[in-house]
Amino acid sequence: MHRDIDEVEFIIFDTETTGLQPRSGDRIVEISAIKFKGKERLGVFDSLINPGREISPDAFEVNRISPEMLKGAPDAGEVIPKFLDFIGSSCLCSYNAGFDMEFLNNELEIIGRKALEGVTVVDVLKMARRLLPGLGRYPLWFVTDRLGISMQQKHRALSDVEITLQVFNKLKDMLKEKGISDYANFLSLFAINERFLKDVNNQKVIAIQEAIDLRVKLKIKYLSSSSAEVTERVVLPKEIKNEKERIYLVGYCYLRDEERSFRMDNILHFEIYKQ
Repeated sequence: MHRDIDEVEFIIFDTETTGLQPRSGDRIVEISAIKFKGKERLGVFDSLINPGREISPDAFEVNRISPEMLKGAPDAGEVIPKFLDFIGSSCLCSYNAGFDMEFLNNELEIIGRKALEGVTVVDVLKMARRLLPGLGRYPLWFVTDRLGISMQQKHRALSDVEITLQVFNKLKDMLKEKGISDYANFLSLFAINERFLKDVNNQKVIAIQEAIDLRVKLKIKYLSSSSAEVTERVVLPKEIKNEKERIYLVGYCYLRDEERSFRMDNILHFEIYKQ
């Protein structure tokens, strides 16, 4: 069933930390989030966290969160469960989501909770890389500038969430201009949940393999990795191959009049081509 992106409840969150290595003892010192649907804001979460350890000099130079600011702050055991309640069933988003999720799951382990499961996670950095190919670099401040957003990155959690929300909305508008508004397609392109993505790609593989066996042509809707353009192509599928941890459809492309390889996760839609 089609579900538009604007009908989905999202949460963009960000963390500030004592350093870069949670497995070496670094902890979250600040976590913030904004919940929204479409253009409507539904709630805000914002809290400092006393990490029970010192902030590294390098981290302090970035976020300017001092020990004095954290003296009266609640600990992770109080803050993180409240954050989980705030998340609910929303789709969770972050810029460089793998970093924030590693820290969040580390805090859950410390307080005796299981790693976050059953929550879909989208990486806004992944959105930027796929929709703005060729930038060469993708730090948040650089992408913000290239999108014409005037806010400056301050490396405080709530401020960075505000900036990421603006980046998300700009990129979402770009998707809609390309005719991509379906939530399922959105997740197949930008989610980072390995199990979810494996399931989606496996479903595509099963259906496309049947087309190969039947020797029928497919009409596919495809997002180019090099230009971020969306095109419709007629393809005679020949094989499915795995290369460098990615799955590809190899087939004869009638648009290019040659054999081409198509990334499975970039295939937005396909159907049997009827002449």
